[in-house]
Amino acid sequence: MDYMDRYPEYKFAASQAQQFEWLRVLYPSLFERLKEKAKCGQFLPIGATWSEFDANLPSGESLVRQFLLGQRFFEKHFGERSKVFWLPDTFGYSSQLPQIVRLAGAKYFFTQKLSWNNINKFPHTTFRWIGLDGSHILTHMSPAETYVGQVTASELVDSLKKHKDIAYSNESLYLYGNGDGGGGPLEAMLERMRRVEDVDGLPRVKNAHPNEFYEHVEKTAKELVAWKGELYFELHRGTYTSQALTKKYNRQCEFLLRDVEMLSVIAQTVDSRFAYPADELTRMWQQVCLNQFHDVIPGSSIEIVYKDSTAIYEEVVASAVALKQQALSVLVASSTDAPQATGLAVVNTSSWARTEVIAVPGLAQQAGGVQQMSKRSDVALVLATVPGCSVHAVDLSAQAAAVEQVAPVRVIREEDGSVVLQNAFVAARISADGRLTSLLDLQQQRELVPSGAQSNVLELYDDLPIYWDAWDIEIYSQEKVRPVEGASITVVDEGPLVASVAVEAKVGKASSIRQWISLSASSARLDFDCDVDWQENRKCLKVAFTWDIYSDQATYETQFGVVQRPTHRNTSWDMAKFEVCAHKFADLSEYGYGVALLNDCKYGYATLANTMTLTLLRSPKAPDANCDMGQHSFRYAVYPHTGMFSESDVVREAYHFNVALSHLPVDLGATNLAALSSFFALDNAPNVVLDSVKAAEDDSRDVVVRLYETYGGHARATLSTLLNVGAAYTTNILEEKEADLELKQAVAPSQGQSVALNFRPFQIVTVRFSAANPSKN
Repeated sequence: MDYMDRYPEYKFAASQAQQFEWLRVLYPSLFERLKEKAKCGQFLPIGATWSEFDANLPSGESLVRQFLLGQRFFEKHFGERSKVFWLPDTFGYSSQLPQIVRLAGAKYFFTQKLSWNNINKFPHTTFRWIGLDGSHILTHMSPAETYVGQVTASELVDSLKKHKDIAYSNESLYLYGNGDGGGGPLEAMLERMRRVEDVDGLPRVKNAHPNEFYEHVEKTAKELVAWKGELYFELHRGTYTSQALTKKYNRQCEFLLRDVEMLSVIAQTVDSRFAYPADELTRMWQQVCLNQFHDVIPGSSIEIVYKDSTAIYEEVVASAVALKQQALSVLVASSTDAPQATGLAVVNTSSWARTEVIAVPGLAQQAGGVQQMSKRSDVALVLATVPGCSVHAVDLSAQAAAVEQVAPVRVIREEDGSVVLQNAFVAARISADGRLTSLLDLQQQRELVPSGAQSNVLELYDDLPIYWDAWDIEIYSQEKVRPVEGASITVVDEGPLVASVAVEAKVGKASSIRQWISLSASSARLDFDCDVDWQENRKCLKVAFTWDIYSDQATYETQFGVVQRPTHRNTSWDMAKFEVCAHKFADLSEYGYGVALLNDCKYGYATLANTMTLTLLRSPKAPDANCDMGQHSFRYAVYPHTGMFSESDVVREAYHFNVALSHLPVDLGATNLAALSSFFALDNAPNVVLDSVKAAEDDSRDVVVRLYETYGGHARATLSTLLNVGAAYTTNILEEKEADLELKQAVAPSQGQSVALNFRPFQIVTVRFSAANPSKN
């Protein structure tokens, strides 16, 4: 600010509401001075988000919260929202960002990171970026190819020479000052800036607000070129995997906070005395968004950062679990100790019905009609069918009858030491060394593992990046791979609800893995639960699945949708995507059939021809020499399905795999859960997902529901609710009204009221329900 006083033309841009919040709390007088400089136009709060986040790994709802928290902070403390989404230094950009940016009230985007691509040079400087749903934002990448300019003549000349779209716009942004460690512009830079403002042979330079640049481009530029889809970064592919615990905690927190918000909304509606924990939820989302900073969640920070982030996650998990329990205690007032339970209150926070086998600790084999105890963990296994968005009673005494309605899963031992796990849907043959040598769809009579091939092949790669250990996986690493050999197999569970085997193997020089492969009676999904003791040095562990499926494209989940990427390496652009990011699943489908590879906390995938791999663990030694050393637990699964991906229920199955059905032991004679059935329902649109339910930021009596179209098609969905609703309308993600919706009585009176919603492909729709009688709350 001293520079601002001495150099009145000087303008300093800073992003991240989190930084301003720390300043506000720790140094309030300095924050007030900063606000004055913002009023006079020298300090420029910018960016629209809570932190400069990683744009690959956070969920769609996490990205929404980044903008919701950021824009609300900017408006409250600086009197205006940011028009510019500012993310100079993250490792790739999701194809849903243009839509989210637009829905957050911004319309411009700045970055420069793609200038670091290590295979292909990105072809544009100023262009329209078109997202997954067709939304577009004006995007600029500094042709100086830096965000830490030193105000040198060569950098200014590069701003001209490297401008790839100068035929359409002859202006660019130039960011100067010391970064990646702080400091900002030095006085010598400010002096040089004065001297190079109008020098023959150099581009003209002036200090200005980024808004001025973008607005001038909008008014004067000729028709700009467009780029459709993700901005894939051809570097730092190791950040999809490094620091595995951080990524696992992030996924856990995202789904846990989702459950807390939905159950708290329902609890508040059921009992007006229940107080929706708005302030605590906001605080927890701020903490999760902080850890999504682009050098924390990617795994590219020093060791002490992960001690801090782990402590933050543990505190968020503990608080969220307590809040979830508080909401459930309102909804299930008759909960009891497991030994005295006559039933279970089972909680399903997805919008569709689920039939699954759930593990219930504390129940004895003799309790009610329990049909199987898991030998792996000594818990009771119970078959439950639960409507969507419901708390549903499961009568333990009726378990025998319920289990009789499904074909039991069984174990077949073969002479060569292989074990077959078989239910009504599939038969999976596990070889004596733990490989999947056959996966037969019994209903279609289709073998999925090609003759002579194997799947569930654990592979150990040399992992020696050229420059940055934690950041990078190199394409040449694929040439130095060894399959994990010498595994042993043991039968663990033999039905009727779950069958499983345990596989144990040494990995590398000092590591080991124990894997439970299981099949339930209720699904074609084959699960792999893994415990790993990881002690390697610059190695990478992957698992590979080879399928009898032919397709030029594989489908990968991204935020609020999916993207397709090539399974070949015809061009350098195809080859560059030898390791890509996906969320809960990736899918390989041809006409009529496909197989999805699901996960519960992993993000690095690759598909070449008909082999798909999932990256499980890395062991980089810088900047954290102990990165990922120690114990790990994670899960993945394969899910075969008829039809192509767009005709499948893979999205739902991936939710099931990541969000277990919660349950409480109850005394059925003292409880009535009928009123908690299908509190929200979504009909007529299997391609639409109800992703989140929360209280409105400015009025906890209003309820916000966020949905999205997930397969890439149009839809007309009916959203029903048991809320006492007075009005309904669509909003942007800042929860501001866009269009009224017509409230109707739902087709089934028990479903309350409903609204009809139209979706275009991959569209995010936010609905706000206003309470009919606020005085009751």
